[in-house]
Amino acid sequence: MTKTFLKRIKYLGLCFGILGCLFKIMSWAGAPTLLILGLTLLALYFLLKVFEK
Repeated sequence: MTKTFLKRIKYLGLCFGILGCLFKIMSWAGAPTLLILGLTLLALYFLLKVFEK
């Protein structure tokens, strides 16, 4: 894995997580989907980071 790929996964996860929180606070539709997507990407990032050399 390249460092730029891991950075993209991390920042995409953070963006989707923050947007999901905003949607949840404003009671807009799609909040659970954004939160699940964002937290999944962050979990994938940390999982890949653990096995990085």
